[in-house]
Amino acid sequence: MKAVIVVFPGSNCDRDAKVAIEAVTGRAAAMIWHGEPVLPPADLVVLPGGFSYGDYLRPGAMAARSPIMQAVIQAAKRGVRVLGICNGFQMLTECSLLPGALLRNAKLRFVCRAVRLRVETADNPFTKRYQAGNALQMPVAHHDGNYFADTAVLERLAGDDRIVFRYLDNPNGSAGDIAGILNEGRNVLGMMPHPERAAEALLGSTDGRALFESLVA
Repeated sequence: MKAVIVVFPGSNCDRDAKVAIEAVTGRAAAMIWHGEPVLPPADLVVLPGGFSYGDYLRPGAMAARSPIMQAVIQAAKRGVRVLGICNGFQMLTECSLLPGALLRNAKLRFVCRAVRLRVETADNPFTKRYQAGNALQMPVAHHDGNYFADTAVLERLAGDDRIVFRYLDNPNGSAGDIAGILNEGRNVLGMMPHPERAAEALLGSTDGRALFESLVA
C-alpha cells in the first residue's frame, strides 16, 4: 500500500500517522507539503490531525483551500481511499467530500482524553478487520469535534450504513454520538478519534492498529 500524508502548517499528527502506517505496511509513507499542486501515486491519502493555520476562520476551512486539496478531491472521486483524522475530518467537511460540519464542543472546552467507541459497520475498506459492535478505546484531542448535520443527512447516513464509529461516552455533543462517517463511495472516512495514537501497546491501546491493517487487506 502506497500512503501519502499531506502536511499543513499546524499539522501535529502527521508523523504519528507515518509511524503507524509504516509499522503496519513495512513500507515508507510519503509526506507532501500542502502547497504542492500534484499528489504522487497513492492507494491512501491521509489528512492528519493538528491545528492547520491555527484554526483561524474555522478549523479546516483554510486548509481545505490549499493547492493540494483539489488533487485530493479528484483522487477521492477516482476511488482512492482518503482518511481524515480530527483536523483532517474538519477539512473533509469543509471541502464537501463529507456532509455536515464540526462545531465547537458542547461544553466549549478542549477535550484531550481516551474515549470509548463502537464500530457500527465493517462494510468498508477502513474497518474490515473489525466487527460491527466491537468496542474500542482511542484518544481524542479537539475543541471542535461536535458533529452536526440536519435530520435528513443524519437519516441518510444511518440508512446508507455510512456511520462507521459512534461514541460510547460522547465527549463533545456530536449528533447521534457520531465519531466517524463515510462518503457515498465508501472510500473516504472522516473521524475525530486518533487511531494512529492507539496503534501500539506503549500508547495505552492497540485498538487503532486494525484500521491500518484493514487498509492493507
